[in-house]
Amino acid sequence: MRTTLDAAQAVAASADFTELAAAAGILAYGRFDPADGATRLWLHRDGRATCLTPDGYSVRSRVNEYGGGTFCLAGHAVFFVNESDQAIYRQEFDGSAPVRFGGIDGGRYGDLVHDAVHGRVLAVEEHHADGAFPTHRLVAFDGSGARRVVAEGDDFYASPCVSRDGGAMAWIAWSRPHQPWTRTRLLHQVDGQPPRIVAHGDEAVQQPGFDARGRLVALTDRDGWWRPWRFTDRVEPLPAPTADHAGAPWQMGTHTWVGLDDGRLFVTWFDQGFGRLSLLDGDTRTDLAPSYTRFRALAVDGGTLYAIAASPTRPSTVLAIDAATGKVTVVAGGEAPLPDACITVPRAISWPVGEATARGFLYLPEGIERPPLVVFVHGGPTSATHPVFDARIQFWTGRGFAVADVNYRGSTGYGRAYRDALHAAWGVADVDDACAVVPWLASQGLVDPARAFIRGSSAGGYTVLCALAFRDVFRGGGSLYGVSDPLALGRATHKFEADYLDWLIGDPVADEARYRERTPLLHADGIDVPVIFFQGLRDAVVVPEQTESMVAALRARGVPCEYHAYPDERHGFRQAANLAHALEHEHAFYARLAFAD
Repeated sequence: MRTTLDAAQAVAASADFTELAAAAGILAYGRFDPADGATRLWLHRDGRATCLTPDGYSVRSRVNEYGGGTFCLAGHAVFFVNESDQAIYRQEFDGSAPVRFGGIDGGRYGDLVHDAVHGRVLAVEEHHADGAFPTHRLVAFDGSGARRVVAEGDDFYASPCVSRDGGAMAWIAWSRPHQPWTRTRLLHQVDGQPPRIVAHGDEAVQQPGFDARGRLVALTDRDGWWRPWRFTDRVEPLPAPTADHAGAPWQMGTHTWVGLDDGRLFVTWFDQGFGRLSLLDGDTRTDLAPSYTRFRALAVDGGTLYAIAASPTRPSTVLAIDAATGKVTVVAGGEAPLPDACITVPRAISWPVGEATARGFLYLPEGIERPPLVVFVHGGPTSATHPVFDARIQFWTGRGFAVADVNYRGSTGYGRAYRDALHAAWGVADVDDACAVVPWLASQGLVDPARAFIRGSSAGGYTVLCALAFRDVFRGGGSLYGVSDPLALGRATHKFEADYLDWLIGDPVADEARYRERTPLLHADGIDVPVIFFQGLRDAVVVPEQTESMVAALRARGVPCEYHAYPDERHGFRQAANLAHALEHEHAFYARLAFAD
């Protein structure tokens, strides 16, 4: 009999590594544990791993609500952001208790960087005051924790970095209405002089850093792909694959390229949605760790590359890769809860949508002819899904459902043109792509189109509700903290996404008719199939009123629907009991419909 996962096992397998840092023979990484929703720092040295974070602490930033860059190494100590108060703490490696280091009242911190030359910690600061959007700054804390403003005046900052000799630094800045994947600026400061803008215009720059010779390098999509360019007197692309080398920077502290002391670069890049890892030496490219299909959080210590990686048969894993030999060593994680023979692996698919093409991954249950189908719609929407082990997908395929994991137009990893295809088209292009996969798969005899369901979270939930309201494709659907009223979302959401809807749909005033046409709440009468809803009551991105209004509208019409609310959850569920509860109830909901006959 084929081994399957129950909901609790699937949730337990969703433990994840978040970030990592390496220096002087020490490797530190964050590990999220769904059992209690906390993220702890682990220290790996001399072949042994120990948990550094004591009970009562969790390492998580909430800058821009999505956080990132939550810790940095500094000799025999680590600086980290504590989730409960968002202040920066210092903790020695000797096991002593963390000590609050810095932070102002109402402040949140992320993108921490230790500047050893100047004995300071750089950070992005988000300062909240009553009744207004927060103010963002780039700040520095000296050895005593005293705070100094490094840069202010822009709406957002990210990715501070310092050259090895301490003589130069760089950072990313942008202002509303732009997002960090539409238009940003790269600033370069040398010897304390006023910073100089070295990249701007119609490009999105991310992940600046300095190579071994002190030259500024960053990823920019000025030629249509996020790939490395060198910013000196002559700005030029580095020899690298013509492909995206990063996804959209929803979180800070992302590292998808890193340099060695000899000038070579480690980079990760996307090939038809599959992640690749390469060592670049001039025009020579050496591919590494080919069995893995996603890489993130790259860091180098001496001649060793560290990365968080995953593959279709291995969940989140911390790898060490020898730059000289390419030998791959698993440092932590990577234990799949299923034997390889029982894991459903993805295959890349693409299907026509009018004159366009949509992309994604297909997972088929073994031994079932024309199974029911669940279409997964990722959030963002400027994000992506990846072909790696996902216990939730294994949960579904183990119960006889096929899964189409859709990277609709607007997803990252396929170049800027594909990403920009969602501009002013949210609620149309994504919906078309998610709906079109069903008849395309059915035409090949792979699924039963009469038993197709669609589910998504956040922005993916909006696509779900639009698909159910405006198309007649699915037998039912599930919305996890999904958007039902974009105009209401625009009035209530946070600063980071305050202008996102202008790009996705249009100006709320000038294009009000377009908003009304694409608002599921106003077209609830178009939904005639059962829907299940899940909502965190502490969600500051998609507030509970969004979901509750949609539930009320459907119930008023007698449409079968379920609503599950979780009082302690925010945007994106983290607690194991809630995650298992949601998965169990979602499966039961679809199973009743799929196998009712």
